[in-house]
Amino acid sequence: MPTGGMEATTTDHFLGGRLVIAQPVRGYRAGSDPLFLAAAVTAQAGETALDLGCGVGTAALALLARAAGVRATGLELQPELAALARRNAEANGLADRFRVVEGCLGTPPPELKGAAFHHVLTNPPWYEPGSVQDPEADSKRIGHVEGEVDLAAWLAAALRRVRPRGHLWVVHRADRLGDILAALAPLRVGGVRVFPLWPKAGQPATRVVVAARKDVRTPLEVLPGLVLHHADGSYTAGAESVLRGASPLW
Repeated sequence: MPTGGMEATTTDHFLGGRLVIAQPVRGYRAGSDPLFLAAAVTAQAGETALDLGCGVGTAALALLARAAGVRATGLELQPELAALARRNAEANGLADRFRVVEGCLGTPPPELKGAAFHHVLTNPPWYEPGSVQDPEADSKRIGHVEGEVDLAAWLAAALRRVRPRGHLWVVHRADRLGDILAALAPLRVGGVRVFPLWPKAGQPATRVVVAARKDVRTPLEVLPGLVLHHADGSYTAGAESVLRGASPLW
């Protein structure tokens, strides 16, 4: 429910109520994308993860809620969202496993200098500048429209934070898949897997989850993906198991 004030927030429940997230009424708001992203990550106990552009912490906290013994760091440019991410970690009893640092991906803060992680997950801004009308709320514009760091530079910077043979995980618009693969091609990655998210059976995918591994040579795979909705708009059993049951994506 909303709380008042200049920075009004709502309290929203994810993963069937296992995760409680405060997020702005206006501006960037988390939906299902960070949940699918978190469900893709194959992190094991003792491993580390970095969520680039973590917002209010939804993806990282969803990962920690389903992966015991994993520790995560979130990088967020906007101080207000970073503060909410810390608040959400406390509210969900995950503050001991989730650290939020503030700063820009292009010029990482001191806390990330030289750091490398088993897993880097990210939900980059969706749109190229000028391709859509800028949202009125600054936090939504920053979250949806590329700034000084475009998609190729974003992915290259993300890969620099992946340790050798570690994993990069990305959720993005399906029509940017070509841009994602082109950006990954000159980098030292293999094991690329593309997992389409189909809105309904027979419809084109609108989202993709893309996974890659650093310093491996395994060939690309396109996986069957997941149909999200029945014809009447209700979630399929597979989507329900991820979004409410905290099941892995693959």
